[in-house]
Amino acid sequence: MIDSNFTNVIPLRISSISIVLFIIIFTLGSVIGFFLHIPVIIIASFLVALLVSASVKVSRQWEKAIILRLGKFQRLSGPGLFFIIPIIDSVSSWVDQRIITTSFNAEQTLTKDTVPVDVDAVLFWMVWDAEKAALEVEKYKDAVTWAAQTALRDVIGRTQLAEMLAGRENIDEELRRIIDRRTEPWGVSVQSVEIRDVIIPKSLQDAMSREAQAERERKARVILGTAETEIATKFAEAAKAYENNPVALHLRAMNILYEGLKEKGALVVVPSTAVETMGLGTITGLASMAKYPPE
Repeated sequence: MIDSNFTNVIPLRISSISIVLFIIIFTLGSVIGFFLHIPVIIIASFLVALLVSASVKVSRQWEKAIILRLGKFQRLSGPGLFFIIPIIDSVSSWVDQRIITTSFNAEQTLTKDTVPVDVDAVLFWMVWDAEKAALEVEKYKDAVTWAAQTALRDVIGRTQLAEMLAGRENIDEELRRIIDRRTEPWGVSVQSVEIRDVIIPKSLQDAMSREAQAERERKARVILGTAETEIATKFAEAAKAYENNPVALHLRAMNILYEGLKEKGALVVVPSTAVETMGLGTITGLASMAKYPPE
């Protein structure tokens, strides 16, 4: 959460160059004043060293400094070494122009089908216009975070739970467009948004698990029924082929018995009439030869 009572505080940035200049100028003035026995020179050197060191500023490679002159915007400076007029000019803020990562979430937000969810997401954004970011909106970092959180709640409220779980890429892109449209006037560009986690209540997780299991069982039974139908159709076609061809039916029956007798320990019970008409003695002998071939 963001503390609404937080106020922007511009940190005092003192560069090593400023310190060195202060020491050099003050030391020279002090030495001159000491040898000439003029204390005013020492005091003057101190004031000059203070003003010169205050006028020297250094911004890092990824920063822009906002310079105000008597309270009005003067210019952008940086990166690197730049100078300001002490007392008249001031650095109001240092704007980081690198890609910034901000995490945000939406707790206990209802989806379109009234399911409470907790969603965590990450926002990748950067300041492309330092002047707008510093002058158009107060605490632009907080504003970006609040805009992202509001957009996330809005998208969740318009999305079914199943769509959220299955189509995160689409939601990420939609969030990026919404947040970028809101932050563009502030000089902020949204690079991408990624949903890290979608947490649903435990009771609903159990219900969804049972639903998925029931769906898998239904599909398995449908597949089994389809296979039975196809087998029955093939049997019907085979019966038509054997209907007017008793020799083919006789050969098929002999083949079935032969295959059954080849199995180790197989026992096949057939009517005595079938033994005589189908020559099962010969089939048994062939099966024995298959198991115990002659040496």
